[in-house]
Amino acid sequence: MATTHTLNASAQTCHWGCFAADIPPVLEIQSGDTVVIQAISGGPQVLPPDGFSVPPAYADVHAHVTPPFGGGHILTGPIRVAGAQPGDALEVTVKRIDLGTDWGWNYIKPLAGALYEDFHEYRLIHIALDAARMTGRLPWGVDLPLSPFFGVMGTSPPPAWGMLRSTEPRAFGGNLDCKELGVGARIFFPVFVEGANFSAGDGHALQGDGEVNVTAIEAALTGTFEFKLHKGMALDLPFAETATHYITLGLDPDLDQATKQALRQMIKLGASRTNLSAEDVYALLSICGDLRISQVVNGVKGAHVMLAKAHLHGDGGV
Repeated sequence: MATTHTLNASAQTCHWGCFAADIPPVLEIQSGDTVVIQAISGGPQVLPPDGFSVPPAYADVHAHVTPPFGGGHILTGPIRVAGAQPGDALEVTVKRIDLGTDWGWNYIKPLAGALYEDFHEYRLIHIALDAARMTGRLPWGVDLPLSPFFGVMGTSPPPAWGMLRSTEPRAFGGNLDCKELGVGARIFFPVFVEGANFSAGDGHALQGDGEVNVTAIEAALTGTFEFKLHKGMALDLPFAETATHYITLGLDPDLDQATKQALRQMIKLGASRTNLSAEDVYALLSICGDLRISQVVNGVKGAHVMLAKAHLHGDGGV
């Protein structure tokens, strides 16, 4: 019978700014289980002024976890899935996302961002978050409807890759920063190590495509995830499904190459799920697919292609 687990953020359950195959798992689950994962976001320099709530996990992690690369994302995990082996795929369904506190943050960082040539000063702002209304109030008084998701979700990289920064997204997932991967999304990740070893963090209360100044509304989130193992389902890159769309991802330092990856992955997916040829799916994408920029600020840039299931299968099929 499937079990629901809770994994709170703490110095014992978080790793900071890195992915590696040898980070020991902090929880073992079975395929079909659900895990409620608490994630926090940001180092001591982003903590808000008095008047906001700061969960105790911040002080614990800041005091006792050392980021090997000096910073990056605070990630909760890894979670080991029993029976997972290299060459399998791990399906992660985002069942629910709750705000973890009443504030988020955004900063401009010198020498970073899409327009690093134009903005040279560090600038941090805090955004008040209202969980009841699911809105965020910007410092200049505008309320924005929130659409939370986890910017970083991924399995562990192959052992030969060593320890990697959490900043760059790669074949195992990681810092995908694709705003479509919110509640209801099913994301399929390649498995490169025994147990898969899934981690999540980098909560975003709201993000635009591109994430152009480096940050979204970064926030503590608590996500409810369901895990399902697919034996022998070898993947080159993660992909996702929602109730209405297929989503394929491309990751490369060259945005042109990232878009080509995302397109090729969608052509492969579309042809595998229908009797259409690659040429048919390529034409369909030009007619009604959406090619979008996920982010341009993580060194390895991200693109994604969205194709409505109804456009691929007809009105009656998914």
